Amino acid sequence: MTVQTFRPSSPARLVVLISGTGSNLAALLEAAADPGYGAQVVAVGADRHSATGLEHARAAGSPVFVERVGDYAERSAWDRALATQVAQFEPDLVVSAGFMKLLGPAFLTAFAGRTVNTHPALSPAFPGMHGPRDALDYGVKVTGCTLFVVDDGVDTGAILDQRAVEVAADDDVESLHERIKIAERSMLVEQVGRMAREGWIIDGRTVRVGG
Repeated sequence: MTVQTFRPSSPARLVVLISGTGSNLAALLEAAADPGYGAQVVAVGADRHSATGLEHARAAGSPVFVERVGDYAERSAWDRALATQVAQFEPDLVVSAGFMKLLGPAFLTAFAGRTVNTHPALSPAFPGMHGPRDALDYGVKVTGCTLFVVDDGVDTGAILDQRAVEVAADDDVESLHERIKIAERSMLVEQVGRMAREGWIIDGRTVRVGG
């Protein structure tokens, strides 16, 4: 299997994709305001005009764009259009930060090894849309969050980092998910910064940040 080595620009160029309030985007923008972080958000994209997180981008002076699936006759056409939009900003890394659409073959080919996403569970457990709910239903005592390199599966990509979150006896889905989100933001900001400053290597399912 081919070993992929990625050495970003300095500062690294980030394109962030969102669908909602953009809390992870806000954390990345705040971190990137420090020159020592080693990355800049060069654009923010969304799949809907109503994504309120776009206001974080506008306030920070980052260019924004919207590509709606419903504007295209086929999902594959949307995927190609999204890839074209993102490519215009020449990103070193694409961060899916609460982006609620699966990326398709055109996008994953264009940005293979350079797209990361988070999942609110400890992969490979509880993939899909309802990680915190599924963890509670299963009765686990520890769950958490995962940062991974996006592939063509559902939360199946090579793992960059994971953080554990204990499940409290009185947790419901909302309370558990809120604590996972806190761990997720911290993990995302820390690891994206390291990737920007140090680069990363993908060897099969092993991802190493730095040399």
